[in-house]
Amino acid sequence: MIITILLSVMMMAGLFLMLLAGVGFIQDKKFFSSAPKEVRDVVPETKPERLKGQHMIGWVMIVISFALMGGAVVLGAWNGIANDFSFWQFYVRFFVMLILLKAFDIVFFDWILLSNAGFNFFTNFYPETKPVLGRYLFGYNWKTHLIHVVLFIPCVALLSWICTLI
Repeated sequence: MIITILLSVMMMAGLFLMLLAGVGFIQDKKFFSSAPKEVRDVVPETKPERLKGQHMIGWVMIVISFALMGGAVVLGAWNGIANDFSFWQFYVRFFVMLILLKAFDIVFFDWILLSNAGFNFFTNFYPETKPVLGRYLFGYNWKTHLIHVVLFIPCVALLSWICTLI
């Protein structure tokens, strides 16, 4: 279970790196597609680079974030195969990893960074968001989170089944 937790933390780091790359470096409104309407309305389409190569750094960070998250799944599968995991052991591992990632998304991104403007994360890069951020935003995307959790069930089953075939 410790390996599963470590792999989950690896995925969380990847997700945070993706957010930081999109919001802090690439600074394109496309990265706000899942943000509340109030935030999307005040964010400009794009922002000029503050330093030369800033957008390229952001895209490199995005690639690294995908590598971290995908690598966590691959390492989880590899470790499970090496330890002769059953379907249910794989299923529990991958489901726990995704549920912890979803919990991180809800607690850290939605509650701390967005609803409570923690660490002034968004306002540091987009000062125009300061008036619209607040606790009333928490839960704005509960349907999306619920759909993700429901979709985890068949996706994790498929991944677990594939791992048992290898």
